[in-house]
Amino acid sequence: MPMRPTTSRNSSRLSAALASLRAQEEQETLLGDDEERVDGDGGVGYNPDEEIFASDPHKDLPVYRTIHRIRRLILASIDDPYTLVQLRDPRMNALIVRPLVDRLYDPKDCSVVYCLLVNRVRFLHERYYQAHHHETVNTTRANLCELLAGKILRRFDEEHPGRAGLLLLANVLVAGFEPFQNAPADVLSESRHSFEWAIQDRGGYEGKFTALEIAIISESKHFLSGSACQKVVDAVYRGRVVYTPICFIDIIPDHYKHKPVRLYNPRKGPVLNHYRLIVPRTRNIIDIVQFLILIVLYAIAMTNRDHTQWTGYEILFAIYGAGWCLDESATILEHGWKVYTQNLWSFLDITFVGIYVIYLAMRLYGSTHDNLEVSRQALDVLSVAAPILFPRLAFNLMPENMLFISLRAMMGNFMLLTLIAAWCFAGFLLALRWLSFGQVPPDEDPDAETSNPITISKWMLYIWFGLDATGIEQAPNFHLIMGPALMVAFAFLGNTLFLTILVAILSDTFSKIAADASAEIQFRRTVLTFEGVKSDSIFAYRPPFNVLALLVLVPLKFVVSPRWFHKINVTAVRILNLPILLAITWYERRNLWNPTRKPLATTNKRRKFSLWNWARFSVHGDIQAVFETEIPTQVLDDIEELDEIEDEVPNWGGAAAGNGHQLRRATTFGGALRRSNSPTPMSPQARTSTNQTRRRRMSSIVPNADPGS
Repeated sequence: MPMRPTTSRNSSRLSAALASLRAQEEQETLLGDDEERVDGDGGVGYNPDEEIFASDPHKDLPVYRTIHRIRRLILASIDDPYTLVQLRDPRMNALIVRPLVDRLYDPKDCSVVYCLLVNRVRFLHERYYQAHHHETVNTTRANLCELLAGKILRRFDEEHPGRAGLLLLANVLVAGFEPFQNAPADVLSESRHSFEWAIQDRGGYEGKFTALEIAIISESKHFLSGSACQKVVDAVYRGRVVYTPICFIDIIPDHYKHKPVRLYNPRKGPVLNHYRLIVPRTRNIIDIVQFLILIVLYAIAMTNRDHTQWTGYEILFAIYGAGWCLDESATILEHGWKVYTQNLWSFLDITFVGIYVIYLAMRLYGSTHDNLEVSRQALDVLSVAAPILFPRLAFNLMPENMLFISLRAMMGNFMLLTLIAAWCFAGFLLALRWLSFGQVPPDEDPDAETSNPITISKWMLYIWFGLDATGIEQAPNFHLIMGPALMVAFAFLGNTLFLTILVAILSDTFSKIAADASAEIQFRRTVLTFEGVKSDSIFAYRPPFNVLALLVLVPLKFVVSPRWFHKINVTAVRILNLPILLAITWYERRNLWNPTRKPLATTNKRRKFSLWNWARFSVHGDIQAVFETEIPTQVLDDIEELDEIEDEVPNWGGAAAGNGHQLRRATTFGGALRRSNSPTPMSPQARTSTNQTRRRRMSSIVPNADPGS
């Protein structure tokens, strides 16, 4: 009897969902206690016999040639504007996208994704700087590059499962590539000026960028929100995938060691592994704690402020604040301004750094010159930081809240439009100022309010926000006819036209962000992850010890050898971060990877008497507990018998899919569709073997299944 289309569609969705779940479980249980080839830092997938400073494993890839090959293909494929929705249409997918994916995909070349994203950056650049090309055409080409990069990355993921697949995906996204890699000698000789910014020797890694960084600066949000990309981002964020990052400038450079991309096994890593301080999740927690300390010290210092002298609280805040500002400055140098500004709360941090620098300069000047007024003004400037610090804490605690994501985008539009409006409306201020010169009555002071530009600006500002109509009342004092005309025109343009445009622009910005909220959240998560992996050694020192490290280690770098500098740096980091490193090791050895499953009796006993199992205190605790208990074998057999689907479906694929009808069998724990040309029932021996295979697969899907059952 033919299968109904609804049943076939549901079974396909079920199989796809279970396959995704099984892949996720396999990723989370990759490492065991019997892993081999672990280096001294706990890295898996790297030969410990190799050199300490590992050479680039991808140095032979033809990146330069691939970049220009992709550009030629994109230019030949797209000559008309299309939207991203049109590019994803099945017809466009069959005619353009899929052939390009098949042509460009090479399982041995992990630089293809990087080259596609580099071409996307170029097409976005040409969108504004090449007038002979229509803007939307280059936008289409840029979108096609992003779409191809996502599909090729997904094919890497589908064809390389397990631990090797995760390592390959990580190399695709976080391994460093250089645009002129393996270019002809004459091209390299002409482009040497491009490397003048690389003032620090990195042993062959100068000028290299990762595909993840290129995706961030090109704002490839759909690419970054893909499941394959997020698999790597999540692994890097948790510290399961580790690598030596490539940064712009290091304040305290320690490049004695360089390790390639590898997995991390905490059970075989050192107890005091200082490299775990740059894991994004750990780094994010440490940043939040440091910021909480800054807020507490700021509140105490301002509560006990005394402009006549330095208090102990203010000295403590000033020292800690200097270390915190140094950390932010190093973050900007780490990956550059363009990546740093993609952070959700970067504009708040920059504002606070500016306020702190002004405060400290005024405070030191007032103290050294015994100027109490300047000292008082310095503390007044510092009080302005309160509206910056407290909202920033909310941004830290809720980084994926749509309100904060939209607020960051709308703040940029608001500031830009306000500056443009102030620039345009400055002509009204100038006209009113000049009109006031000839309208001063002889019996009044020439310095009347109508001649003061500050007063005129205040009246105009009140009209702008609809707070007061004093400016309109005083308009005849400028000129009997032109004064009221200018004020009324300004009121119409500023209070009506400007606010209407502002509301329209902000509403459009919010609607665009809300329409693709998932991509926006994944993009911000990727930025947070990429910025969390730090190369500069100064990030291993907590404020205010980073100021001390700056004063001691930077001069020491020019005195001792790189090997001794590395030893001194590591020793200092481990001593200053001893409690943090012990806590990280204890947590990661228990929670970084899924632990080995225990027998049913032991597991249930631990759940029953665990003080941390808060669900047992809830009247709805059984709702969660039913998914935590192991499933008996008899129940699994019954489920498999009930959910097995064996029906014939028509061959919609034509000759490419085979002749006649195909039998599609979709089982709950199969995770994939199995096809057969024969509708013959399975024999008892085959059914027994299939059930055993399903149980083994189920043990990797169901969180607490017994693998031996």
